[in-house]
Amino acid sequence: MIDPDTDTFVADVMAAADAEATALLQASTDVSLAPLGPHRESMRRAKLLVAVFLEPGSAFAGDPAAVALAERYAGILHDLQSPTGLFLGGDNVESPPDTGFTINDVGDILELARSSGDARLDRVAEVLGGIADRATPALLAGGVHTPNHRWELSAALTRLHRHRPDPRLEARAREWLAEGIDIDADGLYSERSANYAVYVSNPSLLVIGDVLGLPELHDVVARNLEATLGLIHPDGSVETVHSRRQDQRETRFPLAPFALHYRRIALETGRGDFAWAARVAASAPVIDPQTALADMILHPALREPLPAGTAPADRARIVWPVSGLVVDRTPDRSLVVFGGSDYTVARRIRSGLASNPTFLRLFAGDAVLDSVRLSRHFFGLGPFRADEMTVEDDRIVLEERLSPAYFGPLNTTLRRPGGDYRVVDEGRFSAAMSFDERPRDEVPLRTRIDVVPVEDGVQLTVETEGPICAWSLEFAFRSGGAFEGVDVRADGTAVLTGGTARYAVGDDILEIGPGTGSSAPAAYLPGEDYDYLGGTDALGGPRLYVTGTTPGRATFTVRRVR
Repeated sequence: MIDPDTDTFVADVMAAADAEATALLQASTDVSLAPLGPHRESMRRAKLLVAVFLEPGSAFAGDPAAVALAERYAGILHDLQSPTGLFLGGDNVESPPDTGFTINDVGDILELARSSGDARLDRVAEVLGGIADRATPALLAGGVHTPNHRWELSAALTRLHRHRPDPRLEARAREWLAEGIDIDADGLYSERSANYAVYVSNPSLLVIGDVLGLPELHDVVARNLEATLGLIHPDGSVETVHSRRQDQRETRFPLAPFALHYRRIALETGRGDFAWAARVAASAPVIDPQTALADMILHPALREPLPAGTAPADRARIVWPVSGLVVDRTPDRSLVVFGGSDYTVARRIRSGLASNPTFLRLFAGDAVLDSVRLSRHFFGLGPFRADEMTVEDDRIVLEERLSPAYFGPLNTTLRRPGGDYRVVDEGRFSAAMSFDERPRDEVPLRTRIDVVPVEDGVQLTVETEGPICAWSLEFAFRSGGAFEGVDVRADGTAVLTGGTARYAVGDDILEIGPGTGSSAPAAYLPGEDYDYLGGTDALGGPRLYVTGTTPGRATFTVRRVR
């Protein structure tokens, strides 16, 4: 684990902000007044320019050029506001939450201008104040369509209330809060997304807590940050395989954007583990310097030195039972096991559901096994996704039961002479056959995968019961290494039929095997949910396949060798 000795966050934020401001000012002749421009980006840029103008340590402190360009961006935003008070642009039409994202930046700029008392910002504040007033009725009445939007919209209402106190704004924000914050027993928000936690829920709850005097919301953020501690990998990324949002597909979500939140709560509580995470996050290039610099101006305590850091133990097993996630660490490797897919209940791929078929990852220095997946030639139902996970002393057990069916003739009382039967989804596809009224002849397949962590790796046992069908176990590695002991195909994949194979990145090596001797076809099958659209959720990069057939039992080992 990275654990830098020095705390250079404040200087790094200023340097990153100055670099972005330099680029904006140099390209200022390219600023567009197009009617469907990026309203959120316009305010992020204006926020950056106002922050560097006010920051005494910035190269642009007091620079009138920064204010002039901020005024231009305020003008762009003015032109992007529709008669409803909402902003134009993006695929969510007349969207209160999308407008809320921009109004949150507007609110911070207004507070920066007010608290500074600098008359040179009066024109920016005048334009943005008018925009805020025109947006207020729509945000008071508007709704949302994702869980995190409630907190983003409430934060916008709270910032509007801070700018121009109005009991209706506070009441509406409190109405949303009265639903209860969607944080589960694992300490994760219901979307289980690192992206939406760090960019939406956590910062929103922090500002609402500040303005409305609700310190319990800071406690919610601390719970989420505590849960995230266990998700930090040796490479400084955050685990996302269990997410219900777009980041479930990411294999390297950065810890860097968490730096500000870990820093703030570490300084408020004195927690050494949060101080450690703040330093690790800050050791990467600064992300969103406009937010970090503005927050440091609004909250000067963020410039204080961090308390002493407390690094996590190099040997631990952490379980998130609600999410169906386990992280098991030894000094030699870090192992992730996922058995919490929503697919087993919903039986569909949909935004807002956890459906990533990756059930295992392994980190061994620079050699990283990003994904292990099991796919089967079985009714087009796609890869293995556990519907049950059991954590035992020496193993984690993942199980899945599938029961596709053939359908018999309808009962005589249900037949329709015109053949016009109802369209029904039978689990794989839909057809006008009234499937739910027909007798079923089921073809069950049961799959059990025992994951046994060992000191230098993991042992996998795949056990299947059901009809004869081919399967492929896919090991997908992070790029940068090379296979040894196995022939690599033109597409960069390899098939292990016998013995063992190695994947080496410098001196870090992972050994996989043994092969089964099977000649079954080696391929990843995404399932009918993707196939019928010509799509896929397949991974790229170096991949190794081991194949076999059901029913039966096969055991494999992945271990780090030096």
